Amino acid sequence: MKISTKGRYALRLMLDLALNDTGIPVQIKDISVRQEISNKYLEQIVSALNKAGMVKSIRGPQGGYLLAKRPKNYTVGSILRVMEGSMAPVSCLEFEENTCPRERDCATLVVWKRLDEAIRGVIDHITLEDLMREHQGKPES
Repeated sequence: MKISTKGRYALRLMLDLALNDTGIPVQIKDISVRQEISNKYLEQIVSALNKAGMVKSIRGPQGGYLLAKRPKNYTVGSILRVMEGSMAPVSCLEFEENTCPRERDCATLVVWKRLDEAIRGVIDHITLEDLMREHQGKPES
């Protein structure tokens, strides 16, 4: 599994919004400079995040973007899934019920299940707040 640039940049954008939250909307051009990502690419990413309800868009000359929730309420997994879709390593584990006709006879399923659990164990337990602490060099509380 490989995370695309959209997924990686979405995480950077969300972390940038969290780190620069002063109550004043953050403009894409400022994020673009700090993160060294083109405005156009960030606009595509923030559009998807906005549609998913993860950011709030404020229009006008002083407009920009704000997180819709507090940083502790976003997991890395929730952000990546907006951009990447399912994070399951194989298609038969994308949904709660495995509908693969080979499920009972699949000797490799145990590998895929363990990999899926490991991925979810990481991305669904690290929050934006954790990443903020990491960025600021503070240990977990």
